Amino acid sequence: MKITRKENYIIIEDEKDDITAFATYLSKHHSDFENENVVVNILDKEDLDEKDLLMFLEISNLHRMQKKSFVIASMPVSIEASLPEELMIAPTLREAEDIINMEELERELGF
Repeated sequence: MKITRKENYIIIEDEKDDITAFATYLSKHHSDFENENVVVNILDKEDLDEKDLLMFLEISNLHRMQKKSFVIASMPVSIEASLPEELMIAPTLREAEDIINMEELERELGF
């Protein structure tokens, strides 16, 4: 796992090619980054489907309950995929950063 620290968030990347193991690892080690806004960068993973992204739903919900952003940077999945609204997915790292900045602003304003 590779962590890159930015101004108000961290980017977490998997250095292996096992999306299931990566999602499981993040869940087990959530306490390591629970106070950070997080971008999970899986842009290099091709052929992901809805099932792959849903593996991050539980940790995303837990993280967001603690008033921190959790955004997945991923290539778009099939149009037919019906992902829950609470799972934040961005097609680029720049858009993931924009989502975090917008959510931070909303939290400051009390939304």
